[in-house]
Amino acid sequence: MSREHLLRRLTAIFAADVAGYSRLTGRDEEGTHVRLREHLRVLIDPTIAAYRGHIVKNTGDGLLAEFNSVVDAMRCAVDVQRGMAERNSDVPANNRIEFRIGINVGDVIQDNGDIFGDGVNVAARLEAIAEPGGICVSDDAHRQLRDKLDVVFDDAGEQNLKNIGRPVRVFRVRDLAAANLRPTLALPDKPSIAVLSFQNLSADPEQEYFADGVVEDITMALSALRWLFVIARNSSFTYKGRHVDVKQVGRELGVRYVLEGSVRKAGNRIRIAGQLIDAENGAHLWTDRFEGALEDMFDLQDHVTASVISAIAPKLQVEEIRRANRKPTNNLTAYDYYLRGLVKLRRTTMEANREALALFCRAIELDRGLACAYGMAAWCYVQRKARGWMIEPEQESAETTRLARKAVHLGGDDPVALSRGGYALAFVAQEFDDAAALMDRGLAVSPNLAEAWTLSAWLRVWRGESDLALEHVARAMRLSPLDPSMYGMQGAMAYAHFLASRCDVASLCAEQAMRDNPKFLLTICISAASKALAGQLEPAQKAIARALELNPDLRASTLRDLAPFRRAEDFAMFAKGLRKAGLPE
Repeated sequence: MSREHLLRRLTAIFAADVAGYSRLTGRDEEGTHVRLREHLRVLIDPTIAAYRGHIVKNTGDGLLAEFNSVVDAMRCAVDVQRGMAERNSDVPANNRIEFRIGINVGDVIQDNGDIFGDGVNVAARLEAIAEPGGICVSDDAHRQLRDKLDVVFDDAGEQNLKNIGRPVRVFRVRDLAAANLRPTLALPDKPSIAVLSFQNLSADPEQEYFADGVVEDITMALSALRWLFVIARNSSFTYKGRHVDVKQVGRELGVRYVLEGSVRKAGNRIRIAGQLIDAENGAHLWTDRFEGALEDMFDLQDHVTASVISAIAPKLQVEEIRRANRKPTNNLTAYDYYLRGLVKLRRTTMEANREALALFCRAIELDRGLACAYGMAAWCYVQRKARGWMIEPEQESAETTRLARKAVHLGGDDPVALSRGGYALAFVAQEFDDAAALMDRGLAVSPNLAEAWTLSAWLRVWRGESDLALEHVARAMRLSPLDPSMYGMQGAMAYAHFLASRCDVASLCAEQAMRDNPKFLLTICISAASKALAGQLEPAQKAIARALELNPDLRASTLRDLAPFRRAEDFAMFAKGLRKAGLPE
């Protein structure tokens, strides 16, 4: 058939598969097959037909369908996931069949009853990164779906999907009806608060990073108070850009108080407005606004923080408020570069990492005493090593160590400098004892810093302290229950269970982490090792193939660069699993 005779058309593409299908069939091949066919017959196929969809083909553990309307495709996906949740209600968690769904709108080629093309490939990759029971959609689909259904779209940013030549902006779908059924988290035994993202009221939308930085500083100041339980920024910011019911926020995050507000920056003037709400009854406990010159910004942030603290605990001593409000720098230009670096670093690409490092280094040039900038610059190199991005490993490792030592030297009471710098010393320089002492000091300064608890969990993994690692992961998860970077916590859990010879549990944790971030090399490796030692050789070999796609130079002989286990027996078990999975020597 010539190119001129190829039939092309625009369609909504719906891709679905079963999460963890290999694991399920490994445990009960026939039973899984029978249950999957029943789900397809009773729920999936009739629902697709009800929304005027057409099943193009079955793929063993999933299917590919198309719809004339992307709204119909989304309604179908939501009903499928709700139906599966009901059907799984009495099934043990590790035995459930759960679908992942990806939806895209694109131009496809129709040939002999099948459809082909980039639009189909994107839908399949979106399905691969969706959570079990979840839905992911492309930016093209999102534009046609927003405000039309009772769902919320969480912006997951641009993602580099496997075998797709361009980054694709991805949105994760949250079903409002299902969200209302989410279990309520119990309140901690001390006052608890979530600081939501502040609305950027500046004329320039590029100032979004600045408004986020203001909130980050307020959150950090509150986190320094030991008597207060503060939800991590990564979880509270999942509500960004949408109208929310603070009572629902309180239930989902398990907090009593919610702080929300706005930031307006115009020329040399800045205005910060805030309101503190009791999430139990919706009552406004405090509301005010603070305005001044840009050079007074830190003072304005201090006023907000002090007002919130005073509303929660009126008898708190003034000195404790002052300690919480200490700022890392008085140089606003250095601070601005630091904030821009944080924004860049939240994109997990090599180019974004390079840009973030340049911004942190510029902040250091402007303020040689900015400990947190040294810590985050060291963290950029940690990410390079963990993701196989280092070009000159010896030189870059030396620079990591220099930056980390500078961070912890300058950051006597800076939890970011202590946690990031401390972890860098362990991961790159293998200075495990110093790293543990530094990270413990950082956690003592700011016991609400979820990211520090996660890094401490990884440090305990490398030290061989599996029980302590799991304790620290649990603290991180409670402080940030909706964290988009949950894969880091799940990865640490996988390694901790692996060290305790619980390979099946380690494999499950690794699968969860890989769904959230399919390119995180550390979790791919622990998935391969745990599956191999559990006798699941085929999925273990697939995991190794994926690891070698990301880092073709990965070898058993150079494995310590990726996984710096302190104890020889831990490293030997890890290397044994990877060799069994097929990692070259």
